[in-house]
Amino acid sequence: MKILAIDDQQLILLSVEKKLAELGYDVRIADTGEKGIALYDDFNPDMVIVDINMPGMSGLDVVKYIRITQSAETPILVLSGNTDENIIVDGFDLGINDYMKKPVSLNEMAARIERILGTCAIPVGKRSEQNNQMLQKYCVGIVIPCYNEEERLSSAVFQKFATENLGYHLCFVNDGSTDNTLEVLNELRKGNEDTISVYNCEKNGGKAEAVRQGILHLSKDPQFDYLGYLDADLSTDFRDFDDLVKTLENSEFKIVSGSRISRMGADITKESARKIISKTINIIIQTILGMPFKDTQCGAKIMKSDMVAPIFEKKFITRWLFDVEIFMRMKKFYGKDQAKKLICEQPLKRWIHADGSKLSMKDSVKIIGQLGQIAFHYNRA
Repeated sequence: MKILAIDDQQLILLSVEKKLAELGYDVRIADTGEKGIALYDDFNPDMVIVDINMPGMSGLDVVKYIRITQSAETPILVLSGNTDENIIVDGFDLGINDYMKKPVSLNEMAARIERILGTCAIPVGKRSEQNNQMLQKYCVGIVIPCYNEEERLSSAVFQKFATENLGYHLCFVNDGSTDNTLEVLNELRKGNEDTISVYNCEKNGGKAEAVRQGILHLSKDPQFDYLGYLDADLSTDFRDFDDLVKTLENSEFKIVSGSRISRMGADITKESARKIISKTINIIIQTILGMPFKDTQCGAKIMKSDMVAPIFEKKFITRWLFDVEIFMRMKKFYGKDQAKKLICEQPLKRWIHADGSKLSMKDSVKIIGQLGQIAFHYNRA
């Protein structure tokens, strides 16, 4: 049987196409409503799956075209992150057959298609497989900076996350590594080309520039609602990062930043000497910022895509303290009072310091001087 899937977010669309093709359906896809109705006329599908919120012609416009303009009874399944009750009711009034709210599992989607079409596409022995594959409500791009990480990259963990959380895209930035990091990353990507990419910087520019280049690279793709970054050593657990995303989804915040200091019931591996230095540095940072954020340096942040221009357009002035510069740029752009309302510092439930950190005790001393640079640069009239 033939199915037409229409969604403006490629990550979602390709995941739906792959799943349905595996189940034996003849699938066509379109990333706009306009392309969708053109395909509808040519493909003559047995079913249409459509998103609601698309630029230009919306999902409801597609439904109107099928039901009113064409007077067709083709089964229609709406698959959308839109939870507005009025829009859902409008969809049923127009004649849709079912409405699924993201996030939703691919297996549930397949089961609903079976019910509507009266088919049995999923073999009995495969019904319990990949039941954790979830289509997310929003598309999220995560930058993971890497410098000489061949020994610490948890390839299986990254691959598992990318496979199960459809709507996330992991962009690994190789920051001019001198070991085999690039080869490890290319191997990690195999079989996950739609959800994992590798951005290679031939020369080492430091973490700040690696993150900046990765964010700018992902921002060229309009499907991403949110962009963020995460340390390659996974000292911040993916479950915690997903919690940061959920907070951003359900709030008016522009940035949600993880916090290892403001944690509640956390599982932390402590390192006493680093802890003392970190506390001292954090006091200095809070003084410079003039805002009460306790852990600006946590390597897990997520933000709305409209933050790319004010934060990442210009190079950072430091290689390591760009997190502080992000907060300073927010303060400059919005003003201190508004910036405090738009940034959320969220406690991490678990955080583990990974061995092999690139930041030595000697580097920690240099940080004091770099903080002075930041204070001078951003507090000038």
